[in-house]
Amino acid sequence: MPTAVPAAGSGPGSRSAQDRTSINDTIDLVLQSQLNPTLILETSELTAGAVAASTPATGGARGPAEEPTGESAAPPEPAGAARTAARSSRSAEEELRSTAVGRAIGSYLQHMAVERGLARNTVDAYRRDLLRYARFLAAGGRTDVTAITRHDVTAFARSIVEGSDGSAALSIRSAARTIVAVRGLHKFWALEGLTPVDPASDVHPPMPGKRLPKAISVNEVTRMLEAIPLDTPTGLRDRALLEFLYSTGARISEAVGLDIDDLSLERIPANGPDVVRLFGKGSKERLVPLGSYAARALDEYLVRGRPGAAAKGKGTPALFLNARGGRLSRQSAWTILKAAAERAKIDRDVSPHTLRHSFATHLLEGGADVRVVQELLGHASVTTTQVYTLVTADTLREVYAAAHPRAL
Repeated sequence: MPTAVPAAGSGPGSRSAQDRTSINDTIDLVLQSQLNPTLILETSELTAGAVAASTPATGGARGPAEEPTGESAAPPEPAGAARTAARSSRSAEEELRSTAVGRAIGSYLQHMAVERGLARNTVDAYRRDLLRYARFLAAGGRTDVTAITRHDVTAFARSIVEGSDGSAALSIRSAARTIVAVRGLHKFWALEGLTPVDPASDVHPPMPGKRLPKAISVNEVTRMLEAIPLDTPTGLRDRALLEFLYSTGARISEAVGLDIDDLSLERIPANGPDVVRLFGKGSKERLVPLGSYAARALDEYLVRGRPGAAAKGKGTPALFLNARGGRLSRQSAWTILKAAAERAKIDRDVSPHTLRHSFATHLLEGGADVRVVQELLGHASVTTTQVYTLVTADTLREVYAAAHPRAL
């Protein structure tokens, strides 16, 4: 089991204080929304900004803080990127508050954030899609949510594919995501009594082509992991990060959002592998076994790599640190992955999800049950996981054709 070396501010007391602050903020938001439905937008934004500025975030709703790493191996991220994103979010919310339709959309976004507990990045994506819908309705003279018809929804669906609403045309997959957001919005309005009917109930999103996960072979994974030098603290961290991603199938946002306390201090069962606690979409928590290779890599990093970086920071409890002692960002983690693939001379495209896809594919190829893989990946539905069975079916056909004496 990796040696857990808690950093300053990572003990139970500090985490409980943060939880109490989060609970109090949520109570304030609910009370304010009952008095003034518009005020909640402004209050929630100020609260989110204050928490993001003063406390390190983690995976899911504890989403990782995006901060520059200052490392030579990774290109520096724009110093004002976070401020620019915050200004953009404020601008979008202000635009929504300016119309009755926009304010009704704002209530739906608050429902998604507070009641359903969706991550901030997910809510921001919904906001962007629904802001485009609000602009389309405004251009058509729809100022009352009760006046929106099925024709308006279908016309919007057509306009985002064609780009005829004045914005860039979307791909089939992006258009499908936007229509799903619009359908959810109208369903919410109907359930809340804001509209008498749901005009989008029978408007279906375009069906994108099936996109298979891009996994790499076991040999390529091994080459990529072994290509990382272990003679520097940065190398120890990079090796531990990639070993962790492949061993657990974690999303990059989940990995960089980890705190040291999320590593298990005991084995379940006593003679089994170590486990780690991951926080997925919607703050859903799951326990995932940690393989021996990843455990050894983490142990080396915690003993010989992390202390030096932590000494430069402000006592963050984050597991993976950047060169300045702050929490490693998702962008920097992606850069680490791409650099390792280049060193291993892997000519195929490698994305942040590559090791996650490889994790699932290799488990299924090894005989794992699809429901077990679903739990390990944190998928809400087994249908999402079943896409990996298509990849392994191709492998089975190839093996059958090569091995069976009467296959061809």
